[in-house]
Amino acid sequence: MAMDYGKCAREIFENLGGRENLVSAAHCATRLRLVTVDNSKIDMKKLENVEGVKGVFSNNGQLQLIIGTGTVNKVYDEFLKVSGMTAATKEEVKAAAAARQPLPKQMVKAMGDVFVPILPAIVASGLVMGLVEALGKALPAFAGSDW
Repeated sequence: MAMDYGKCAREIFENLGGRENLVSAAHCATRLRLVTVDNSKIDMKKLENVEGVKGVFSNNGQLQLIIGTGTVNKVYDEFLKVSGMTAATKEEVKAAAAARQPLPKQMVKAMGDVFVPILPAIVASGLVMGLVEALGKALPAFAGSDW
């Protein structure tokens, strides 16, 4: 029996606390990604029991409903019709979720955005320093070189 995408979208919408509780919606390959105003208005238990929803969790300010490949596109289209929302990209949803985070979390994220790209260089330089030190111990002539 085929899944009723409209029914699934309606049931999801009904358990989110109303249209005023939604900021934006998008989807990726398997998940419906929502940014909400107040997560306490969401009935997580009922969302988990909606036919077609395989899992629900909150991550980085986003409510993510696991629906599945191919199915999520159809549920998302129906969800937009039911909720009256406009389509958003995954990047727009991430930006909306980040903007709703408390200031300390935004600061930690900014620090992470700065240091994560340079981690490979830091690890590589530490590895090279260790190798040079090991070569200096194994080969005394190497220890006296410019290395």
